[in-house]
Amino acid sequence: MRRLLRLALILWTFARFGLDDLALSGFKQRRARWLRRLVVMGRSWEQPRGERLRLALERLGPIFVKFGQVLSTRRDLVPPDIAEELAKLQDRVPSFPAAQSRALVERAFGKSIDAVFAQFDAEPVASASIAQVHFARLHDGREVAVKVLRPGMLDVIEDDLGILRILAVWIERLSADGRRLKPREVVAEFDMYLHDELDLVREAANAAQLRRNMDGLDLVLVPEMVWDYCTAEVIVMQRMHGLPISQVERLRAAGVDIKKLARDGVTIFFTQVFRDGFFHADMHPGNILVSTAPETFQRYVALDFGIVGTLSEVDKDYLAQNFVAFFRRDYKRVAELHVESGWVPAQTRVDALEAAIRAVCEPQFDKPLKDISLGQVLLRLFQTSRRFNVEIQPQLVLLQKTLLNVEGLGRQLDPDLDLWATAKPFLERWMDEQVGPRALARVLKKEAPRLAQFLPELPRLLHDALKAQAQNGAETAQRAVLEELRRTNRLLQFALSALLGFVAGGLAVGLISQFWG
Repeated sequence: MRRLLRLALILWTFARFGLDDLALSGFKQRRARWLRRLVVMGRSWEQPRGERLRLALERLGPIFVKFGQVLSTRRDLVPPDIAEELAKLQDRVPSFPAAQSRALVERAFGKSIDAVFAQFDAEPVASASIAQVHFARLHDGREVAVKVLRPGMLDVIEDDLGILRILAVWIERLSADGRRLKPREVVAEFDMYLHDELDLVREAANAAQLRRNMDGLDLVLVPEMVWDYCTAEVIVMQRMHGLPISQVERLRAAGVDIKKLARDGVTIFFTQVFRDGFFHADMHPGNILVSTAPETFQRYVALDFGIVGTLSEVDKDYLAQNFVAFFRRDYKRVAELHVESGWVPAQTRVDALEAAIRAVCEPQFDKPLKDISLGQVLLRLFQTSRRFNVEIQPQLVLLQKTLLNVEGLGRQLDPDLDLWATAKPFLERWMDEQVGPRALARVLKKEAPRLAQFLPELPRLLHDALKAQAQNGAETAQRAVLEELRRTNRLLQFALSALLGFVAGGLAVGLISQFWG
């Protein structure tokens, strides 16, 4: 009953904001007119459809806001006007009571909050759809941030996910455009993201990995986890200080070099992507501070590690070669890369794919190089690939969304930022490391422990292999001889039977002739 009431509220909200035109587009015209008369009842809206969708999702609550945020990243599926509007969605969720927060912390740690913290601020400093954050101080004097999962989130999420699955099936059945958007696939992706974010230990592990990767780069700070106080529902981490990166005037007043800050952001991102294959995938301004402390001045401060992206060596090679080929205007190579990746159906014509890629990419070169958007390039490649029935990998969609965020942030700080000039050294270094002596040295270094283990055994293994081959060869020859003997015996038996038959037939004819004669 609860789920049915929630479903009715969702449908009423969609109708109230005029979203029936989205749901009914592509539906049979006669039925569409009848349903619109039933649902719309003469209403009209001045706002664009993207804005109406955003307002409806905000009205439906935090889970639908989160769903809209995920949907905004699927620009290979969602029309640009809707994606741009959904990107404006922000978690604006009231905090839950301080007493409830304290109770959740005490239940997670199995001890009173005073036994864990010398000080715990009841008022949260941030409140989002999944969790809220409190500042605190440990008994050893360390300042920490305490992230607490919202109570009852799993039940709420399961209810709304069940409803979203039902709506996805309806949209696919009612609308041709809906089927193109693959709603069930998008809901499944959202399901995965949400359940990952519900496990705060996973977020803590992501932060630890990113902190280890970034150690030595001297451009970004990642909070250290207090592992003694990290559970699935509550995690405790080092408190970070800094100014929000969106407050540009305050940063300038503090003496921060804004142009360098923009370049550093691009450097951090491409280092994570092409060196580590592990990147922060939620780099919107709300998750980034800038340190103004003397010892870490002008470094980025990364927060919120619930969503990270990972890339395999194959993914990185595919991306680097695509970018390099694009800036060389080698569209045939871009098309070949799509085919070589195995994501294009085998029957795809390379020349047709090359022509489509040229049509969407060539206009970029009418702009100054600094105005070319790598994120838009990647997006257009994905959209073109979709026309050729390519299933874009989720990790690359996440990368494209993050690259758009990084570009937007970098150009907000410095409108003249030449992203290609910053990215090119990473791409060229990556390509250089994939072939030649460096690549061989890297592989040998990586495999050295295994080689050291198996090298002493190599003579014995080689002897055993040759002996087994010789035995197999002898057995094979023996089997061949036996088979030949069997075949010869069968031929002899056949010939003998034929001869005996012929003799018996001759005798029978002679006897019959004598009898009748």
